Amino acid sequence: MQPLKLCDEILQVVLGEKPYSFYAYFDDGTVHYYDAENLIKSAGSDSVFAALKDIEIFRNKITVLCGTVAWDLRGDRNPAECIDIAPDVIHEGMLVRDPLEKIAHV
Repeated sequence: MQPLKLCDEILQVVLGEKPYSFYAYFDDGTVHYYDAENLIKSAGSDSVFAALKDIEIFRNKITVLCGTVAWDLRGDRNPAECIDIAPDVIHEGMLVRDPLEKIAHV
């Protein structure tokens, strides 16, 4: 018997053109665009997302960890020390064509 799967997992993340955006590649074969600007810009100083207001941290620390998009602030891939967004929230983002297809056909 297979374990219950609550949500599709993210396998890859690629930064988007807008500063706080990215494309998430799910294990169901879909690609979703997510713009986190409102989430991050509205975060208070005590919010878990406050560190991501620094665009360099947002863009340089982004990774996939435990099946979702995460920011590995310490660089040790410790899930307890990362900031993440639940994959079901990202899955609600805009369904898009793979942006890397454009690059592959150039």
